Amino acid sequence: MPDLLLELRSEEIPARMQRKAAGDLKKLVTDALVEAGLTYEAAGDYCTPRRLTLDIRGLNARSKDVHEDRKGPSVTAPEQAIAGFLRSAGLADISEAHVHTDPKKGDFYVAHLTKPGRAAEEIIAEIMPKIVAAFPWPKSMRWGKASSKPGSLRWVRPLQSIVCTFGPETEEPVVVDFEIDGLRAGNVTYGHRFLSDGKPIAVRRFDDYVAKLEKARVVLDADRRKEIILSDAQNIAFASGLELVEDDALLEEVSGLVEWPVVLMGEFEEEFLAIPPEVIRLTIKTNQKCFVTRKQGQSDRLSNKFILVSNIEATDGGREIAHGNGKVVRARLSDALYFWNTDQHDLPDMHTLAPAAIKFDLDLKKPLDQRIARLDALNVTFHAKLGTQGERVTRIKNLAREIAPLVGADPALAMRAAVLAKADLTTEIVGEFPELQGGMGRKYALLQKEHPSVAAAIEEHYKPQGPSDFVPADPVSIAVALADKLDTLVGFWSIDEKPTGSKDPFALRRAALGVIRLLLSSEWKIELLPLFQSAFIQLREEKIEQRIQHFEEDQAAQDTGDVDGEEDVTNAISGFEKRIRGQLSERSQPILLDLLGFFHERLKVHLRELGARHDLIDAVLTEGADNLLLIARRVEALVVFLNTEDGKNLLAGTKRAANILSAEEKKGTPISPIVDAQLFTQEEERELSAAVNQAESQAAQAIQNEDFSGAMIALSALREPVDSFFEKVLVNDDNPDIRANRLALLSRIRTATNTVADFSKIAG
Repeated sequence: MPDLLLELRSEEIPARMQRKAAGDLKKLVTDALVEAGLTYEAAGDYCTPRRLTLDIRGLNARSKDVHEDRKGPSVTAPEQAIAGFLRSAGLADISEAHVHTDPKKGDFYVAHLTKPGRAAEEIIAEIMPKIVAAFPWPKSMRWGKASSKPGSLRWVRPLQSIVCTFGPETEEPVVVDFEIDGLRAGNVTYGHRFLSDGKPIAVRRFDDYVAKLEKARVVLDADRRKEIILSDAQNIAFASGLELVEDDALLEEVSGLVEWPVVLMGEFEEEFLAIPPEVIRLTIKTNQKCFVTRKQGQSDRLSNKFILVSNIEATDGGREIAHGNGKVVRARLSDALYFWNTDQHDLPDMHTLAPAAIKFDLDLKKPLDQRIARLDALNVTFHAKLGTQGERVTRIKNLAREIAPLVGADPALAMRAAVLAKADLTTEIVGEFPELQGGMGRKYALLQKEHPSVAAAIEEHYKPQGPSDFVPADPVSIAVALADKLDTLVGFWSIDEKPTGSKDPFALRRAALGVIRLLLSSEWKIELLPLFQSAFIQLREEKIEQRIQHFEEDQAAQDTGDVDGEEDVTNAISGFEKRIRGQLSERSQPILLDLLGFFHERLKVHLRELGARHDLIDAVLTEGADNLLLIARRVEALVVFLNTEDGKNLLAGTKRAANILSAEEKKGTPISPIVDAQLFTQEEERELSAAVNQAESQAAQAIQNEDFSGAMIALSALREPVDSFFEKVLVNDDNPDIRANRLALLSRIRTATNTVADFSKIAG
């Protein structure tokens, strides 16, 4: 079977685009080949900074002939219809068609058409220009004289050559001839930009292509380049008594910057080790794409040696390259050291911070307190419709105080952590490296002797930020994290800025999942709707205060000055405040119930990812259920129950009862509002009624005690009475009173089971 080799060589492709581009090329080409009638055995994609390569093995040499029977009109159809059929089928005369007979429709014409297969080279030459012209680069460019012409080629960087060979392993492959924007496909490529001799390299198929590139100092496989870099870096570090601080993302990026990786070691002055390790690491990684090292067995202490990856083999063994990188690293670390020291000194605008210090009860002798005071004093906007960061900090502080007792946290510590949580946003280091927000706040908090729980909460209140992210365990961290996320969600819901489709610019889905994981991980039985209300009221607090102030002024103007009059004014103001807060609470209900529905959807996704069936989740969810932990526990208990024989049989009986009821309700059949024991005519009715009474009482008591397994066990006692009832009793009795009474008994079954779950929503 023939093999196809394709290479698109260009100027340097950004590292972040290479993997996806290689995968896109494979998918686009293989999909187009299959659509054209060709099949293949295997396909591999490869990338370097200067080339995308595709290796397709076992490709058909030719597409198969396609046979099609095209049905035409009846043999008695008008001449005009027959002429249209001939044109559409490509027949010259009706004699070329065949007549088929149908017992119902009679005789009709059929055209037996054959579309001959095509050579693979022809198909490849046809699809490749289209694929290259429409390639989905995130960013692309035009170049050269042709760039001024409409429709000229766009590519990520100027395209320089195309290799396209095709043929079986035992024969000389052919060059698939096609042209793209003046570049004609051939069998010639080039090696490393600096380390090869620059001469053209003629290739036949993939194996010799890889071997010849290797001789020309190009490692084609990105994963192999990663292995080389990692192994050499570990060995160089070990030889110096150090160990490499591994970084998968950086390794992936660096492997996309070089075609021939050469690993070297550089160094900087030890005085820079006074900077926090994560700052050193980010500085070196972000600015120089280098790895840091640490002393063996000391995970919290970096060394002053770093690992760099060069794309050339220098004649001096890389000394000048390492020296040059060291100079840049020193300059960047000097900036970082300046930022670190500056963040720990007094701000120059201390005189403007007094109002904020009073507002948040801050100690302006402490750097973080100064920072949060400045954040408030500058009126930094959080969102145009949701106020400033300072106003948001106030809301989070108040919410954290309310949540703290619910999660076993000290309210004073939770309020202090909430006040300082956003302080590091104005630090110099976070300004340079935003990804360090929270982490630097924790370091600065510990330096100014904050309580360890407060320091932890400053870092951890952003978490969890995804389905696999770390979930805080410290109660203070949990309180502030919940307050932060709930303020965000309620705020954006109140201004109708909700996620739509795949768009979620404010990461509200992630915030809701964070709340869910926080509540479920530590089993906090918290009702969300009251917290939603508190957050919503706080968003409107300023307007509430303004209205109260205006009312007070009106009342003061009417005050007669006597004691009774003052008391009346006080009562009137108090009543007014309660009234407007009640009105606001009432108006917010639809908004907050919609937000709760959003939480339900996120909870469904989360529980499904943990293995729960969607129908079981739907069975326990009700519109106003706002205790997410109890919902999850109900689902767990239901899963266990339905895996037992009693559970399966009760489900079948309950669904049968529900179906009968539903059918009779649709027909308007009378159903008694209560079950009358005097109308029982069979022992099975009496036994079922007694069992329902007992199960309903026991299940209700178990649910009140939040013992959902106990509630399921109570319901399991219904299994045998339900089975006996349906086996021995005819529900639709001729006597209408008995029929209505028996339907009422079925309704009691449905009511009893619905205390635990809506069994009608469960599949099976």
